[in-house]
Amino acid sequence: MSGPVQDSIHDALVAALAPTVLEVINESGNHNVPPGSETHFKVIVVSPAFEGKTLVARHRAVNSALAEQLAGPVHALSIQAFTAPQWAERGGVVPDSPPCLGGSKR
Repeated sequence: MSGPVQDSIHDALVAALAPTVLEVINESGNHNVPPGSETHFKVIVVSPAFEGKTLVARHRAVNSALAEQLAGPVHALSIQAFTAPQWAERGGVVPDSPPCLGGSKR
């Protein structure tokens, strides 16, 4: 079940990048935040808009599309941005996110 922040991330990326593959994963539960939080996300985006762009340019495009969310409720964002051939080469698999190390509480 997705929440309002997750939905707004999804909608903003669809509008900006017209992805062929899009997954927005709320990873807040893996961190030291209250239950039900929407602060930590991972996005997997495959888009024709990424063709011919460097990885940095792809990340900038995602960050630009999500400027409102990043200025507000989103604390952390993991971006996996691919072209269609790169996605096919990976077999549609991305690595799991590393475990939370507790930030400054460690």
